[in-house]
Amino acid sequence: MKTKISKKRVLHASLLLIFPWCGFVSAQEAASEPKAKADETKQEVNKIETIVVTAERRTKPLQITPISATVLSGDDLANKGVGVVDQLMFATPSATVNNFGQGIDFNIRGIGKGEHNSQTTTGVVTYRDGVATFPGYFAGEPYYDIATIEILRGPQGTFVGQNATGGAVFVTSNDPIIGGGKSGYVQGQVGNYSDIGLQGALNIPLTDTLAARIAFNSENRNSFWNISGPYTGSDARLRTNSARLGLLWQPSSALTVLFKTDYSHLDYGAYPADPVNATNDLFTVTANADLKALDKLNRSVLSIDYQFANGVKLRSVSGYQSGNTAYRADLDGTSAGNSTFRDSVDEKISSEEINLISPSSGPITWVLGAYWQKDTYTFPPKEFVIGVPPGNPASEYVLDGTNPKKTTALFGKIGFDLSDRLELEIGGRHTRSSTSNDVNVVQYGLPLKDVQRADYTNFSGKVALNFKVDAKQFLYAFAATGFRPGGLNVPVGLGLPAPFDEEKVKSYELGWKSIWLDGDFRTQLTAFHNDYKNFQVIIGYPTFPSFGIELNVPDTTKISGFEAQAQAKFGDWKLDGGLGVMSSKLGSFYAVDPRTVSFVPCNPFTGPATANCRALKGQDQTYAPNLTFNFGVQRDIHTDNGTITPRLSYGHVSKQWATLFEDATRGDRIQSRNILNGQIAWQHDSYTWTLYGTNLTNQHYVAAINSGLRFAGAPRQFGLRLAMWF
Repeated sequence: MKTKISKKRVLHASLLLIFPWCGFVSAQEAASEPKAKADETKQEVNKIETIVVTAERRTKPLQITPISATVLSGDDLANKGVGVVDQLMFATPSATVNNFGQGIDFNIRGIGKGEHNSQTTTGVVTYRDGVATFPGYFAGEPYYDIATIEILRGPQGTFVGQNATGGAVFVTSNDPIIGGGKSGYVQGQVGNYSDIGLQGALNIPLTDTLAARIAFNSENRNSFWNISGPYTGSDARLRTNSARLGLLWQPSSALTVLFKTDYSHLDYGAYPADPVNATNDLFTVTANADLKALDKLNRSVLSIDYQFANGVKLRSVSGYQSGNTAYRADLDGTSAGNSTFRDSVDEKISSEEINLISPSSGPITWVLGAYWQKDTYTFPPKEFVIGVPPGNPASEYVLDGTNPKKTTALFGKIGFDLSDRLELEIGGRHTRSSTSNDVNVVQYGLPLKDVQRADYTNFSGKVALNFKVDAKQFLYAFAATGFRPGGLNVPVGLGLPAPFDEEKVKSYELGWKSIWLDGDFRTQLTAFHNDYKNFQVIIGYPTFPSFGIELNVPDTTKISGFEAQAQAKFGDWKLDGGLGVMSSKLGSFYAVDPRTVSFVPCNPFTGPATANCRALKGQDQTYAPNLTFNFGVQRDIHTDNGTITPRLSYGHVSKQWATLFEDATRGDRIQSRNILNGQIAWQHDSYTWTLYGTNLTNQHYVAAINSGLRFAGAPRQFGLRLAMWF
């Protein structure tokens, strides 16, 4: 039976969105400035500032940009209890993040990542300080000393390229400040589960033209889980340490050079999981395998901006990233079985982007750009092993080798003022990408060699028509396209299977952004429709379904929806929220569930439909919940001893399917998530005390389903923070 949106639930959400909602955003105009004084800080957050986005390579007010986005400042992250990527879905509409440890499925509007391997790239890419990050692993980096996070919804084919069919996330840390003096902050926290955290940042002016900023973050926490059974290794306690160094040099008004380098050692201990249909509590599991979860990564980014006398800006952004992710798991999720998995994967990314950016004024504006990236996975010998039981070559699957990927692109956008109020924007990007395998596989004693390559070429673009009704009303309409490259299937004993093709999306969007009540209330309404072609999915091999293979849904999936956002400030009260309503319908497609034993051929185009060869037309898109909703309210209470600010934040993500087969008996249904966070902050002079709590109702919810296992989201956490600004 198809899942339908509860009319009562939508009504309740809509009543909180009485007016058209807009840009649930509260980033400050100078987000990178430190908070030198508490009273000045309070003045800033008591305004609804002009919100800007930078994802289209120039700083532009969100209010007059034809894009759906949520922008969060560092304060917003703390107020909403957002410390890692998982929690973004409770702060923005139409987003889901399903975290199964070593991989994270981030989807926006039902598009992103549905399968879990290094060949399947992400459809919602994350940028950190201007460079695209690892598209598969290392997504759990903590947020600390953050200026803004921009969450862009819908395909970003022109400026982001091939890994943004669903959207993109831009994370920008605070820059050094020249002439800003020595300033910064230190924050410590203590909480349940013996949680101890410490972070801080220091801005150091070195000369009249050079400044540095040092930031760090550390957290130690005991395990959420009670693991029994003859297991070895970690019990999933958390030990993370991160640091960042930034250098800003501005020898003249025309030249700016910014360098940032950061390192993270993220020891999660383990990713405990048990079978999807287990009836025990999510945090009480058994295991008999060695458990491990450790990510180590570093990133260096060099940004150079030079402005010519005519106002044209030349920008170069160079990035280098490397990391190692090590994972060990109990694949059957119990102490009764003996199925295990382990891997240690190295990844290195080098990238370069060059932009020419016109001045923002004038009847014609433009951006030209070129992009190059190389991303290489290395699987060392004897480090990627599936064993049933382990140690027996006849029952192990072992893989080693390399998987390099290369991408080059040329892109640009031009805007024409057709009148004082009407603007036409046209953008496009031509991309060439390749992926290749040089892999050795020993499949249950059978040696196999995989040496193959696949190439993909695509042109994506966007045409937008923008209409400024007046200074407070903005309408836009656009059509945009995007694509995600295909990849290679590893051998399964049947020779080298064919590569799977690229995904393509055509998106159509209408938007209305408004300012009401003298600027105290900002709203946005968005309606969208996506035609999603070639969704990449793992099914039973069409001619021999006892093996699994990744291929494409041959027909088009239809995804449509409505979004509303708002931010308001009435005296000492501040409110914000967002609503997303979505429906999806899979095109014609026949497939065998790879978890089903079948030897009868099943053609993806024609079937025929049988008990095992399923007709999937009309099924929901995976990770596409019908309803998402978030709401926050806070009030400043002024006293002689400072300001007390209580705040509540709520986020809802409705039920969703983890596979196209929608088999609830196999645990394919991910239940709804309802997360309530709260805090009470007392700000006095340069100190802020905050009593905080996340997941206050202590909902035990499934954060992801993968390989027949269920992974738990974080339970209730609470504690006390003390921040000192100087």
